[in-house]
Amino acid sequence: MTKIVGIRFRNVGKIYYFDPKNYKMQIGDHVIVETARGIEFGRVVLGPKEVGEKEVVHPLKEVLRVATEADEEREKQNRLKEKDAFKICQKKIREHDLEMKLIDAEYTFDNNKVLFYFTADGRIDFRQLVKDLASIFKTRIELRQIGVRDETKILGGIGICGRCLCCHTYLSEFAPVSIKMAKEQNLSLNQTKISGVCGRLMCCLKNEQETYEELNKNLPGTGDTVTLPDGLQGTVHSVNVLRQRVKVIVEVNDEKEIQEFSVNELKFRPRKKKAKAFEREGKETKESEQKEGDSKSHGKKSAE
Repeated sequence: MTKIVGIRFRNVGKIYYFDPKNYKMQIGDHVIVETARGIEFGRVVLGPKEVGEKEVVHPLKEVLRVATEADEEREKQNRLKEKDAFKICQKKIREHDLEMKLIDAEYTFDNNKVLFYFTADGRIDFRQLVKDLASIFKTRIELRQIGVRDETKILGGIGICGRCLCCHTYLSEFAPVSIKMAKEQNLSLNQTKISGVCGRLMCCLKNEQETYEELNKNLPGTGDTVTLPDGLQGTVHSVNVLRQRVKVIVEVNDEKEIQEFSVNELKFRPRKKKAKAFEREGKETKESEQKEGDSKSHGKKSAE
């Protein structure tokens, strides 16, 4: 068994695992660790616990120390410096007349690097911008192009439900979402109603997908032929997935009418499982998003 602790570096960022050594820490504590980007200031989001060897990617880096008052003050100063860096970068972008939108600025804890996140419709030649910024800040500069979903995750906002966006509050990573999920959940296919602030399909479509898939296995599809309790046959008009009720078009005295039944009262062929179809479409969606620049690794440039 290996002892680990889960640490997050930015709000709603990905959780990384470290060796807590003999330090006593709990959720909410701040710690100093070494990462690929250098020395970083992070927050404990998963208390120390033991997991199997196969669940951990070795070698596991160690927590350097629990954050001191000096560390806390340095982190606070870094956040203030980021605001100034953001304004300076915006000014330089205007001077170079670059068609890019600056989203965020970030200092590493040791001030070894300043990262600038931006969005753009295509690839931008910002080599001269990087040189200018490096001469101003006297440290390494990295410009990282992100996609619209990452932009919304960083900036935050209010969804159509009236609550703070899922991606900005608790989602660590984006899961593939497809239009078939909306169909499976009998939602309106109007793009404005199922799209989030970022303009992409809402992440919350994924939340109840497994439940709907399981419930839909017990239901006929719209247009299917079903046998009623009295032996007559009818055509499915619509279904209520959560209530497990089915509205059926039946012919009574040469006139068609709609009657409602519990799914248990009807006989029909079970619907085909759609798990593979969703998995396939999910992969296609993810690949498409990566091509459009949703990956933070796309379009980055650094300078000493």
